[in-house]
Amino acid sequence: MLNNVSARAQSSVSIRELSLSFGSVKVLENLNLDIHDGEFLVLLGSSGCGKSTLLNCIAGLLEPTEGQIFIKDKNVTWEEPKDRGIGMVFQSYALYPQMTVEKNLSFGLRVAKIPKAEIDRRVARASGILQIEPLLKRKPSELSGGQRQRVAIGRALVRDVDVFLFDEPLSNLDAKLRSELRVEIKRLHQALKNTMIYVTHDQIEALTLADRIAIMKSGVIQQLDDPVTIYNKPKNRFVAAFIGSPAMNFLTGELAEEGGRAVFRTNGVSFALDGYDASEPLKPGRKVTLGARPEHIKVDGDITGGEVHEAIVDIEEPMGADNLLWLKHAGHVMSVRIGGARRYAVGAKVRLAFDMTMASLFDAETEERI
Repeated sequence: MLNNVSARAQSSVSIRELSLSFGSVKVLENLNLDIHDGEFLVLLGSSGCGKSTLLNCIAGLLEPTEGQIFIKDKNVTWEEPKDRGIGMVFQSYALYPQMTVEKNLSFGLRVAKIPKAEIDRRVARASGILQIEPLLKRKPSELSGGQRQRVAIGRALVRDVDVFLFDEPLSNLDAKLRSELRVEIKRLHQALKNTMIYVTHDQIEALTLADRIAIMKSGVIQQLDDPVTIYNKPKNRFVAAFIGSPAMNFLTGELAEEGGRAVFRTNGVSFALDGYDASEPLKPGRKVTLGARPEHIKVDGDITGGEVHEAIVDIEEPMGADNLLWLKHAGHVMSVRIGGARRYAVGAKVRLAFDMTMASLFDAETEERI
């Protein structure tokens, strides 16, 4: 019990044994999560994984079936949204069309009967941070999508709260605007240093914005870690497959021992596991899956050491700065990322080597990292 109290005291948001069901359907199950003060935490997952449901529970828009939610060490599980000390930005802008930007920003403050001087100060501060001062006299119909989303963020910002919640705020924007506003949100967090909880299905947003990422599946957090660890040392095959574009390559096989060293064997071909950072002994005969990201498989001139194999080029995908080669080897087809200036003909023979220090091994049955 003392440990739980201590964890809550150090956390901006603390979730304890949280479950939520709609009838017989379990959406969240026995979920525990501590979000540090000033942290940017991203809830990442595909549609239906429970990430928005969790955010709505934190916001007070949904009441959990079981469990408790603490914000700044205060139990807010049954508090109204307005009493939780949060600001929320939704996927839809939800701006009042008949009001100017200035009126949209100040509406909640006026309803709360905040003194006018304080309202003016907060609106000026938020519009300055978001660079929307020239837009204050315009109405939403006169704004672009990116400008409307800035106003929606500003409406949360004027509340002067400790915790901001973002529910897929960029999903309605085109790729260029998403990229621009992603940078703005990162700058906003660096300037304010408030706790931010951000829901998205976009792994690029998660990797670029987050201090930590919570990857969710079926209402359960699969891995909670910083972006580098999530990318390089995924906890299980689901996380490994979900993160990364192009996706991680997976080769099925088993562990073996050759010449006194551990190897991965597939379709009669062996790959030495020298340099692999295993969390447990690599016992021969164990059925496993070897995972390797496209940039961690070296081709021809990029090979600086390790065991070299021969493969055949199946497809080449020029991608500008990079090219993606699809290679056939040992009964598998795998993708390899190379420099954009290098070209290969279909059917060409190439040499390849795995960087086993960056590889992942997963148990074939549990799919957990070894």
